[in-house]
Amino acid sequence: MSDEKELEQQGEIAADFIEEFLDVADLDGDLDIEFKKERVYISVQSEGDSNLSKISDPDTVEALQELARLAVQAKTGEMSRLILDIAGSRQVKMDKLKALVERTIEKLEDTDEAQHLKPMTSYDRKQVHDMVSEAGFVSESEGQGRDRHIVVRKA
Repeated sequence: MSDEKELEQQGEIAADFIEEFLDVADLDGDLDIEFKKERVYISVQSEGDSNLSKISDPDTVEALQELARLAVQAKTGEMSRLILDIAGSRQVKMDKLKALVERTIEKLEDTDEAQHLKPMTSYDRKQVHDMVSEAGFVSESEGQGRDRHIVVRKA
């Protein structure tokens, strides 16, 4: 199967899982599926008064994303790099990461000591690495598994 067809299959499986979850939870939302850079992006939005706020906390979205990935893996045998956004939760997460990077850089400018951040997902680490680099600083990931974290230093 081609990469494009595999992504489409992953998107369909994940979307079915999310739709079923929304039905069980009695939540309304419209799904949008996109394919970018070998990833499936699923966005759940609702117009007007929405009860999606009940599940749009970034940690909750992260957990649902992992469950959707597991649903894909159970049906295809392949790992999925699916990204889920519910009611703008992805932007909220990015704003929090940006604020974290800004605070970290302020500390670096005051102390010169390398700053160790808390462990985070590989996707979040990638976003932080990009932000740190854009700010003219250096970062690297250290640790293994759930302890993998970023260390930020002056360039």
